[in-house]
Amino acid sequence: MSVETTVAAARTAFNSGITRPHAWRVQQLTAMNRMLREHGDDFADALAADLGKHPSESWLTEIGFLTSEISHVIKHLEGWLAPRRAAVPVALQPAKASTILEPLGVVLVIAPWNYPIQLLLAPAIGALAAGNTVVAKPSEMASASSAALAHWVPEYLAGALSIVEGGVPETTELLEQRFDHIFYTGNSRVGRIVMTAAAQQLTPVTLELGGKSPVYIDETVNMAAAARRIVWGKFMNAGQTCVAPDYVLGTSQALAALAAELPNAIAELYGPDPAHSVAYGRIIHDDAFARIAGMLAADLAEGTGSVLVSGGGTDAATRYIEPTVLHVDAQAQLMDSEIFGPVLPLVTMGSLAEAITFINARDKPLSLYVFSQDKAVRTQFTEQTSSGALNFGVPVAHLSVPGLPFGGVGESGMGSYHGHHSIETFSHHKAVLEKSLAPDTLALIYPPFGVLKKQLIKRLVAPSRRHSKN
Repeated sequence: MSVETTVAAARTAFNSGITRPHAWRVQQLTAMNRMLREHGDDFADALAADLGKHPSESWLTEIGFLTSEISHVIKHLEGWLAPRRAAVPVALQPAKASTILEPLGVVLVIAPWNYPIQLLLAPAIGALAAGNTVVAKPSEMASASSAALAHWVPEYLAGALSIVEGGVPETTELLEQRFDHIFYTGNSRVGRIVMTAAAQQLTPVTLELGGKSPVYIDETVNMAAAARRIVWGKFMNAGQTCVAPDYVLGTSQALAALAAELPNAIAELYGPDPAHSVAYGRIIHDDAFARIAGMLAADLAEGTGSVLVSGGGTDAATRYIEPTVLHVDAQAQLMDSEIFGPVLPLVTMGSLAEAITFINARDKPLSLYVFSQDKAVRTQFTEQTSSGALNFGVPVAHLSVPGLPFGGVGESGMGSYHGHHSIETFSHHKAVLEKSLAPDTLALIYPPFGVLKKQLIKRLVAPSRRHSKN
């Protein structure tokens, strides 16, 4: 089926009205949940083929993540969709006002390769729950996952969610079609292309991008425990996670204490040789491997001042990059752009204030992680920095809290989703006002205007009050 035909079929299904009832929405979510449970092994095998993911990690971060999201949405959906009353001014009484959520129409989801199942189906869960039909484009980089989605989705979600496989030509053709919302996850370069295309149709967009998510750590924390959590968040999926810790800031004393613990934490999670750990993944393709390995080699070259703490090994044949930690300065190549791989730079700061200034001088990050027991330090990060999310004491885990929105700010994205935030994203908030024709209280403000009506308007309908300066 061609791209144009696929989109037209999704439009026809939506226009038929079948997507609006609550029962249809729950039916689609239930069908997706059944697909994930009945064919979880197929999706896990695809993730292993694409990224070397362990089945347990696939369940934690992709398949089980989705089934949990589905359960949460089904449980609360009816309440989320209920009309929301709004107060009516005295001048318009008697009347009733409310906001209702109505589906937008046909939603396009463009997914990335690093979490190819989760990041395609999680937005689709919200879009379907909001009563839309969905056309989704999996990443061609994760070819096994793309094939698994193309095989199983039509069997369970025909007419509701359509999969379009392919590369840049298919994505380009999709962006030429008319959609009612576009949801893109990926990098900012392509995000700009998506937004430009959407502007031609005045289509609203959600952009989930990324960037360099920093960690700040001080000496008030248990360094061994902090190291384990940083290693867990950084090296899962071989560092190919949009919210992975990208680099660590701290004073020389704090980073020295952390650097002493990080190799132990890596060995604890992945063994003495991560190359033989079934829990440690691989880089998605040769170009990505070459980019990361090239930055690492450049910063480890003689004369750069970088100091290797742990790791540094690479194998192009298997696209393996050892979990690596190194001290670098702020001008290192690894600090130029999002690493998106298993390399963790440590950058020395002279003070907390310098660290906050360093973060604020860069693009607003998707996530910011602070390891400090000092309440004053936490308050300063809360009040003086801006990021998509702010976590204290743990990286990445905010994605697992159903009530929290997930999204970026500035260069790291726009819009958010997960749980009821997805329903908000994929719905139109329609204002509804109901006022009976009798008694016609509006007669009090109809022309002609006399002294009495003027006073009524100034006192009740559009009052002008003097506000105190105190």
